Amino acid sequence: MMSPFRNDGEGNNPSLIDFVSRGFQYGMGRPVNLLVMGVDEVLDAPPGSPEVFNGRTDTMLLTRFNPENGTLTVLSIPRDSRVEIPGYGIDKVNAANVYGGPQLAVKTVSRTLNYVPVDRYIRINTGAFRALVDLVDGVEVNVPKRMYYTDYTQGLFIDLQPGLQTLTGEQAEGFVRFRYDEMGDIGRAQRQQVLIKALQKKLAQPVMLTRLPQLYKVLQEYVDTDLTFGEIMAIGQFSVRLDSDQLRMILLPGEFSGDDYEASYWLLDEVAVDRVVDNHFFDRGVLTEISNQSWLGGSHNLRIAVQNASSDPYAAEDMVDFLHHHGYDNAYVDQDWHRIETSTKIVAQQGDLSAAQVLHSTLGKGRVLADSTGNVGSDLTIRVGTDWEVYIH
Repeated sequence: MMSPFRNDGEGNNPSLIDFVSRGFQYGMGRPVNLLVMGVDEVLDAPPGSPEVFNGRTDTMLLTRFNPENGTLTVLSIPRDSRVEIPGYGIDKVNAANVYGGPQLAVKTVSRTLNYVPVDRYIRINTGAFRALVDLVDGVEVNVPKRMYYTDYTQGLFIDLQPGLQTLTGEQAEGFVRFRYDEMGDIGRAQRQQVLIKALQKKLAQPVMLTRLPQLYKVLQEYVDTDLTFGEIMAIGQFSVRLDSDQLRMILLPGEFSGDDYEASYWLLDEVAVDRVVDNHFFDRGVLTEISNQSWLGGSHNLRIAVQNASSDPYAAEDMVDFLHHHGYDNAYVDQDWHRIETSTKIVAQQGDLSAAQVLHSTLGKGRVLADSTGNVGSDLTIRVGTDWEVYIH
């Protein structure tokens, strides 16, 4: 397979010291799709053996590093997604790694997402996550509710109070793996992306350059991948240079299964999945024009959740009235956002940027972003910032 990465021109992968002394000379020659899998611990596997990576995937992310437009897209694939695993039939996507390792997981994801090419994979043991968060001295996130749970089989002890706080590695693992609330697996996928954003922010700090040796040690101990050293460095260089607006966080579109199924699944919305894949993971526009036309033609049928992120207690109601006046009859007030935002945000949690842009033109204000933390029961989410107070009054 031809590498999508550029090395030193001679096919060599230098040592970490060589890399630092050369001053970040690695780069990407084209967009790269990387499947990231966080695997459950296999408790009876010998320490240090390949078997430690053969557990079910607790986290599955298809990421796209695009040097052409400077963006990083992160698509969360819920572990309970109902898919066809080649050779094994219908099952939850998190079983693919158990049945056939990373190769089968890559094949399953590619087939599910319209045969999108997957260039590389990386499997991460839960210990890597804890070590990485501790390496950056913790990450700051908002814990939305009380989280308390114990899983002795996985060595997982979660005890978190609500509120904005800096989490240690152990606490951060509990934050993303907690699933005992009304949102279940989807709430966990959203929290994973919240933490990724917080972690990327810390890794982008210049002081982290001094911790490259420790970072590389973490990768050696807890990671299984087909990435070369040079490719890892290219990804790291690309990631730390990202601005927050260049990081797109998307949740694979779907809905919770009902009582008609033998297990609890996340059922994929095939039309919405087609749109997400075409708009974010392919360089062609075969489906884009059709999907955009369908969205634009029915934009007033969009389900729009409105969250108050301003100091005006009636801002969300004002926004809903405004949207109803402009024909968006399915707009409704959602629960308040947990902090004040200076600018209004139009969140495309399912990656529907074309629909978000249409809504943006109606508002005449705010920012469009792809972020999975929007309300999963809606097509788009509006977070009303303080700029809307000035605008509307």
